[in-house]
Parts: sequence; C-alpha cells; structure tokens
Amino acid sequence: MAVSGMDRVGRRAGMALLLFLGLSFVTAAVGGAASAQAPAFYAQLARPEWSPPGWLFGPVWSALYTLMGVAAWLVWRERGWRGARAAHLLNGAQLVANALWTWLFFAWRQGALAFVEIVVLWLLIAATIVSFRRVRPLAAVLLLPYLAWVSFAACLAFAVWRLNPELLG
Repeated sequence: MAVSGMDRVGRRAGMALLLFLGLSFVTAAVGGAASAQAPAFYAQLARPEWSPPGWLFGPVWSALYTLMGVAAWLVWRERGWRGARAAHLLNGAQLVANALWTWLFFAWRQGALAFVEIVVLWLLIAATIVSFRRVRPLAAVLLLPYLAWVSFAACLAFAVWRLNPELLG
C-alpha cells in the first residue's frame, strides 16, 4: 500500500515535534542531573518569604519545557531548519544556558556566577522570543511564560545567594 504525500508530511511533522520536545526534555535531564540533591540543599537555604515551595519547581518546569519544544517546532514547521537558522541557534543557546544554570547553582554552588549566567539566559530567551516572533508569532507567545518564570527565578536566585553567602560562594 502506497503512503500518500500528506501521510508522509504528517509523519515528518510528528517526528519533528517529538525531536523538539526531546531536545527540551534532554535539557531538563541534564539540569536534573545537577539538581539530584537540590531538594535537601534548597530546604537548608535561607530563602525570602516569597519563595515558592520546592515541590512547585518540577511541575512548572515540565510545563515550560513542553512549551519550549512546541514553540521551536512551530518555527520549524513555518520555515524549516535553513529558513529559521538564527532562531534555532538562539533556541539551542538558551537551552544550553538553561541546563548550565542548574549546575552552577545547585551542583557547583556558585551563587555569583549563577546569577550572572541567569541574566545571560534571560537575554537569550528574550532574543529567542524576538527571533521566533519574526517567523511565527504564536511560537514567541508560547515562550512568554518561560521568560516570566526566569525573571522570577533570577530575583529568587539573587535573594537566595545574598542570604546564603557561606553556602553559595
């Protein structure tokens, strides 16, 4: 039985969606490897009263990684790899920076460096949003909760670092 052109296109799009979601969740796994001891470490840190409970981070990040994957896929669907090269490169850079932050903060306990790095992450996310907007505005909108959460996380990381200089160098 012959496969129609539309079936191939649909299958290709589905595989690409799985690829983009996979890239997002590989980022989560790399960061997760650094945060294996994070719940215990987070519990011992002095935190501002506005800090969320530790259990909230997992569900929030799961939703954000899903949105990141879908957003990148929408850009790919619109222009492919070559037609949106800069957007895909920015997205890749922000994924790397995302995973690196967890290592800096939780594994290596480098508060100052983690704060500088989260500012770089924020700038990369903002640049990715601008780049995605030029290709597919909905993709940019899907990244806004991520930018909002990283904005909050940057404030929280700064506050926690300043409250715990002995634990976060």
